Amino acid sequence: MTEDAKKLKAELGLPEKSAWERLAPGEVEAVFNFCEGYKSFLTQAKTEREAVRLALSLAREKGFVALNSLSPGQGLAPGTKFFWEWRQKVLVLGVAGEAPLDRGLRLVGAHIDSPRLDLKPLPLYESGGLALLKTHYYGGIKKYQWMALPLALHGVAILRDGTRREIVIGEDPSDPIFSISDLLPHLAKEQMKKNMEEAVTGDDLNLVVGNIPYPGEDIKEKVRLNILKILHERFGLVEEDFIVAELELVPAGPARDLGLDRSMVGGYGQDDRVCAYTALQALLEIEHPQHTAIVLWVDKEEIGSTGNTGAQSRLLEQVVTELAARAGQVDILTVGRIMASSKALSADVTAGLDPTYEGVFDKHNASLLGRGVVLNKYTGYRGKYEANDASAEFMAELRAIFHNAGVIWQSGELGKVDQGGGGTIAKYLAYFGPEVADCGPPLLSMHAPLEIASKVDIFMAYRAYGAFLRS
Repeated sequence: MTEDAKKLKAELGLPEKSAWERLAPGEVEAVFNFCEGYKSFLTQAKTEREAVRLALSLAREKGFVALNSLSPGQGLAPGTKFFWEWRQKVLVLGVAGEAPLDRGLRLVGAHIDSPRLDLKPLPLYESGGLALLKTHYYGGIKKYQWMALPLALHGVAILRDGTRREIVIGEDPSDPIFSISDLLPHLAKEQMKKNMEEAVTGDDLNLVVGNIPYPGEDIKEKVRLNILKILHERFGLVEEDFIVAELELVPAGPARDLGLDRSMVGGYGQDDRVCAYTALQALLEIEHPQHTAIVLWVDKEEIGSTGNTGAQSRLLEQVVTELAARAGQVDILTVGRIMASSKALSADVTAGLDPTYEGVFDKHNASLLGRGVVLNKYTGYRGKYEANDASAEFMAELRAIFHNAGVIWQSGELGKVDQGGGGTIAKYLAYFGPEVADCGPPLLSMHAPLEIASKVDIFMAYRAYGAFLRS
């Protein structure tokens, strides 16, 4: 290639180098240091409640106060740091900006639920000399991936007297783990003839939890009774408490460095806690933004953003109304103006190009691990159904923000047009009128018990969200 051709390509084309190669001197160390905190968060926050609890602890250390502790009508002084928690599964963190509220917010919204296995209301039974727990999967999983895997039980139970019991079994090295048994290949002839969707059904996902019978004669289901006894001794539980509890099975163990060069993070729940964490860290560092900066964590995205903790609820409208009340402008016109004047990023992951399964991707429009955070104009299915399609003006604005802040970013689509698709909370944020686009790191093995992200993409998500919140 001639020098003129090289120059022209550099001027007109997109960068072809890895984000690792484009980092400024000293930034590799910053990337690795940032991801140490991220791995710790992933390890500690495996449920929505745990994520909210941990984030609140970090926010309070930085001087954030409850929004309802700020008097209505007194205004929000620039730099005021506040939080709003909803049902222990939704969190809003904000820093008041210099501009009045009706100039709009800068909002980054992520979800903190991840695919998992929930216990059924009456899960405990005995068969074949074993005690087992029946599960009901949550979100879009490949069921076979959850078999023969070390699992931990996380959740909360409320006893008859109202006592609350936080339960975590399987994370401490001294704890037992749990697992779902798989059929040995020696007897799997018929199973192996089935397609992958049918080979393991939802009702096959039964957790092995015990084998020792309760001592005594003329007692039915002794192993089951012994498990009930252990749960009662340790947590005060009786069988009826299962019905009202939230008990979730997640992969046991910590998030880890992945790769000989330690360039990636392997761990459970990176969809979408990688975006939740990077947005959180970006906001915690902001002091006096131009516009009021908001990070929103919601629940239930993996099952359609439903319920009173999902993005389809009116919780965002409630938060904006609370903010307007603090400014003494709590009327429907003001709330509407605030929301319509706002700009938002739907912070969610996308599919990274997997070299083993290249056939499902459009390689010209696929995201690559190690090329930076991904800015998506739209998601959706086939003909862009269920998508929020960001405007050219907003995409251009985001491009300028990212370039000015040194954000290394890329474009991408989830896969080939008719291959499938996916959605985010973008369309629910857009319901209220703000400009919205999707932005997050690419993953390999999305929705698997262990997902893979590149550390440089994680860092660039943090930088992108920070630049946007300051804009």
